[in-house]
Amino acid sequence: MTDFDAIWRTQDEIRTVVNAVLGECIWNLAYDERRRAIVLELTQSLDEDAISNLCSQFSTAADYDGQGPRGTRFVFYM
Repeated sequence: MTDFDAIWRTQDEIRTVVNAVLGECIWNLAYDERRRAIVLELTQSLDEDAISNLCSQFSTAADYDGQGPRGTRFVFYM
């Protein structure tokens, strides 16, 4: 069973961290049922140092998921 409360709390935390570190640059932040993960796509492409810096700010483990159509993508497995 999917724990939507945990998903929403995690999404709020992700949004807070991204806004604090990069400013408002979230293109998409959604739960992917097939992957059982939250997928984050930014409106900008980040270099390796910025990716590493951002990933280190999250309390939930974030994996770099490549470049999407709009910008850098991350995945947070639940």
